[in-house]
Amino acid sequence: MSEDPTATERQQQDIQALAKGGRTNFLGFLLRLAARLPFLFIAGRLYGAESLGRFALALVVVELSAQLCTLGQKRGLAMRLSQEREHPANAVADAMLLGGSLAALVSVVIYLFPDVMFNGAYTQAERLVVLSIVPLTLTEIALAAQAYRFDIATSVRARALVEPWTLSIMSGLLFFVYRQAGLLIAYNLSVIAASVTALWPMVRTYGLPHQWKPRPLQIGQLAIANLPLAAADAIEWGTRRFDIYILGFFAGDKAVGVYYVAQQIASLPQKLKTSFEPILGPVITRNLKENNYAAIASQVCQVGFWITAAQAGVALALGIPGEGVMGLVGPLFVGGTGALCFLLAAEVSAATAVVSEAVLIYVARLQNLWVSLATLALQAAATIGLIKLVEAFGLNDNFKAAMAGAGLMVALAMASWVKSRLLARILQQSVNNWRWPLVWAAAPAVVIGWLATEFLPEWAELGFGIPAILLAYGWVIWHKGFGPEDRVLFRRNVGA
Repeated sequence: MSEDPTATERQQQDIQALAKGGRTNFLGFLLRLAARLPFLFIAGRLYGAESLGRFALALVVVELSAQLCTLGQKRGLAMRLSQEREHPANAVADAMLLGGSLAALVSVVIYLFPDVMFNGAYTQAERLVVLSIVPLTLTEIALAAQAYRFDIATSVRARALVEPWTLSIMSGLLFFVYRQAGLLIAYNLSVIAASVTALWPMVRTYGLPHQWKPRPLQIGQLAIANLPLAAADAIEWGTRRFDIYILGFFAGDKAVGVYYVAQQIASLPQKLKTSFEPILGPVITRNLKENNYAAIASQVCQVGFWITAAQAGVALALGIPGEGVMGLVGPLFVGGTGALCFLLAAEVSAATAVVSEAVLIYVARLQNLWVSLATLALQAAATIGLIKLVEAFGLNDNFKAAMAGAGLMVALAMASWVKSRLLARILQQSVNNWRWPLVWAAAPAVVIGWLATEFLPEWAELGFGIPAILLAYGWVIWHKGFGPEDRVLFRRNVGA
C-alpha cells in the first residue's frame, strides 16, 4: 500500500519545522556561549568562588519557584491553544494571570522567609532577588506562546542575547559599585530585560485579549489540570539544580561556586536539546489529534539523534581539555574538572529522556510524573551516597563536587532508559536514538584531544585543540552517521 501523499508531505513539513527551529536555536546556543563565558570569567575572577556559591544557591530557589509558578504552561499552552475556540489572546491572558498571580504570592512568601535562599547572612539588596520570580514566570509563558506560532527567534533574542549579555555587563559594572550583592542585582536586571524582550513580540503576535474577563473558577480548573505538567517541568529542571542544593549541605560555598561554574559550562550542550523543545510540542500535539503514532515515534528518534550527536561532540570538545576550560575562570576552579566531565556525560545521557518526555506529558502524564519523581529520588540517593563515600576516604570538597555530577549522570541515564521504554510501549513503536557512528566519531576526536592536551601549551590546547576535536567528530558523524533524512537539519528547503 502506498503512503498517503498528504501525510508524507505533512511529515516532511514537520521535520522541516523541527529542523528550522533547531537551526535557529542552535544559533542561540552559540550566542549564549559567547555571552556566558564573559560572565563566568567576570564572576570567577572578580567576585570569587564563595560569592558564586551564594549566587548559585539563591538562584536554585528563585528559578525553581518560577518553574512551579508557570504551572506547566510551557508545554500545556500548546495543547490549550490547539483546542481553544475563542480568541487565542484570551488563552494566553488566562495563562499570564494564573502564572503571574501565583508568582507574586510566592515572591512575598520567600521575601518574608529569605533563609531558604541563603546559608548565612544576607543584605537587603540580595533579598530582593525575589523580584525576578514574576518576570521569569511571564517570560516562560510568553516564549511558549510564541513557540506555538513557530517563532523561535524571540526565544533566541531573549535567552541568548539580552539576558546573558545584560548579566555579564551589569555584573562587571556593579562590582565597582556594590560588590557584595552585584551578582544578584545584575541577575534581576537581566531577567527583567529578557522579560520585556519576550512580552513585546507576544503582544504583537496575539494582540490584546478580545472581550476577555478573568474567570477565577475556570483558571483554577486549569491550574489543577496542569499540575502533572507543572510537576514534570519542575522536576526536570530540578534535577539540574538539586545537586547544587545537596552539595551545599556537605561542602562550603567555595565548592558550590566551583561546581556552579562546571555546571554552567556543562549546561551549554543542554541548550542544544532545548533548541527543539518549543517546536516539538506543537508538532506532537497535532499528530496526537490525528492518532499518527508512527510519525511521532519517527520524530522523537530523529530529534533525539540530532540532540545526542550534537551534545556528544560539544561534550568531547569541552571535557577533554577540561582543565584548561575551567582554568579560564580562575586557577581555583581547575579542581572542578572532574565535576565538569561527569556533568557533560550526564547531558548526553539525558537526551533520550527529554525527547521521550516531550510526548509522555501528553499521553501519560501521571506515569511520566512518577518516573520523574523516582529520578529525583535516585539522584538524591546516588549523590549523597557518593559524597559520603569520598568523605570516608578523607578526600576534599572538589571530589564531593565530582560525586554530585556523577549522581546526576546515573539518575539521568536511568530516566532515559525507563522513559523511552514507556513511550515505546504506549506508541507501539520503536523509540531509540542510539547509532553506532556516535562511537566511530568519538574515537578520532578523543585521540586528537589527547594529543592536544599532552603536547600543546594551554592556550593552543584551547585555541586549536577544541576546534580540531569538533572538526574530527563532525566529519565522521556527517559521513558515517547522518543519512539524507538527518541532513535536512542543515537545509533551508526540505525538498531540495
